[in-house]
Amino acid sequence: REAGAHGKDTKGIFRVHQFDKVEQFVFTKEDDSWEMFEELRQNEEEIMQKLGIPYHVVNICTGDIGVVAAKKYDIEGWFPNQGRYRELTSCSNCTDWQSMRLDIKYDDKGERHYVHTLNATGISVERTLAVIAENYVNSAGTIDVPDVLVPYMGKERIGRT
Repeated sequence: REAGAHGKDTKGIFRVHQFDKVEQFVFTKEDDSWEMFEELRQNEEEIMQKLGIPYHVVNICTGDIGVVAAKKYDIEGWFPNQGRYRELTSCSNCTDWQSMRLDIKYDDKGERHYVHTLNATGISVERTLAVIAENYVNSAGTIDVPDVLVPYMGKERIGRT
């Protein structure tokens, strides 16, 4: 769907065709599936909190998630220049849908069961850079580095020298 899309979001760092991200994957027992799903979402939220990004969690309607996932959350970050929240990460519990098709099972006391598969974006590099830039730009036109990133950046500000 990305290729050939038309409209406002077809250019720029937010809507690139190839991007870098860190993804979380979990293979678990059915009994632990929903607890793990919430843990993945909490991981995503913790990253936003540590970066100091205003965000909210959207529980995606089942009509919008297709057949693979039983439940999906999106984390949307606030983009002040656009005056709206935009999707930064997503988190899906696919229950046994994928494992049944791939025949991925685990053994529990001699009984074979399908694993539950879950996935969540840890961080999408380009979108996270964009939301940091919008939330941390200062009156001088430079970008204040979020406190949690200063040790890795080696500076407190990015921009004109």
